[in-house]
Amino acid sequence: KLPSPPPTVDDVMGYQAADLFVLFSNVALPAWLLLFFLPNWPMTRVLTSIPLVIFAAAYTVLMAFFLSKAGVDVDALSTLSGLSRAFQNDVLLLAGWVHYLAFDLFVGRWMVEDARSHQVPQLVTMPCLFLTLMVGPVGWLLYRVVRFMSV
Repeated sequence: KLPSPPPTVDDVMGYQAADLFVLFSNVALPAWLLLFFLPNWPMTRVLTSIPLVIFAAAYTVLMAFFLSKAGVDVDALSTLSGLSRAFQNDVLLLAGWVHYLAFDLFVGRWMVEDARSHQVPQLVTMPCLFLTLMVGPVGWLLYRVVRFMSV
């Protein structure tokens, strides 16, 4: 039997999980706009690293809180049904969202850097970036195909 879910984020930090979801999503948006429209601006690299630091710190805090309250149940997280139950907790669900935001943005930054160093046109890269923002691995895969074809 699984323990009862730990308190939600609002029990700890005074914020509703839904509000933090919107906040973190809005932190990511300017970075994506810079990658789309100003990929070669010197400040883009610097400014798009700031959300990554924020996401890494937020993820660390959220996971530390979740694990301190719920403990680690590796068996529960090793099945789809166990993972589904775990993600019913707002803290873990929000941490998962922050994880997605961080890795998708990291991949987007990598794509822009790689496209610049291999002279892949910005207009060709933009659909890949959009897909990475929306459905991460699909955008990365499309970029790899585009990059392979541009060699």
